[in-house]
Amino acid sequence: MAGALRLDDLERGYLFELARPKTPVPGRHRPARVPRVRPAVHRMLDVLDDVSPALVINHRSDVLAGNHLTHALITDFDTLPYRERNLARFVLLHPAARDLYRDWDKVAETFVASLRLAAGRHPDDPQLNELVGELSIKAPQFHTWWASHRVDQCAHVTQRLRHPVVGELTLSYETLALPADPDQTMCLYTAERGSASAETLRLLASWSTPTGAEASSPSGHGTAHRNVAS
Repeated sequence: MAGALRLDDLERGYLFELARPKTPVPGRHRPARVPRVRPAVHRMLDVLDDVSPALVINHRSDVLAGNHLTHALITDFDTLPYRERNLARFVLLHPAARDLYRDWDKVAETFVASLRLAAGRHPDDPQLNELVGELSIKAPQFHTWWASHRVDQCAHVTQRLRHPVVGELTLSYETLALPADPDQTMCLYTAERGSASAETLRLLASWSTPTGAEASSPSGHGTAHRNVAS
């Protein structure tokens, strides 16, 4: 069947996942434990802070941690209510996302495809099901994209952005699995060396760098990439 449908490896795996019988697991519907991002991963975010926006997400696109440059580029997830600290939710529902992503439709549809893939792999995840339900009600295009059954890992893509302060950037979005941390993925935004976007990203880093007092305070740079889910 998969061959007749001309599915790629990702789509084939998704189909097999849907067809596999699901055995109820005792305690599966208990509240999920808040995932913690290891100190070593936080140090990686530290190292990248002045050169690359970077964040850590799970299969639902919950933002578990992010560096200061991520908050400056996209939004300050630390300031959002806990349930709203989700990258897919921000893209699909936050008004600022439509201005930030110059190809918003393409970016939003890809995030829906990633949630469709996650739903096939985690059919009994109550938080994921709640997110899908909310998006189906509040995001006008969500139902159409969801019904297409497209799946995507969002592993790498080029994104064109229009930042309200520094202007337009074209960045590469790459995801890196963290093998020691199941269900945690690091996402990086990088600009081509020597490009106008690289200079604009440096300008954003300079503009958003906290002062010494802010950096050492509990509300400053030192907590910009704490466990956002905590």
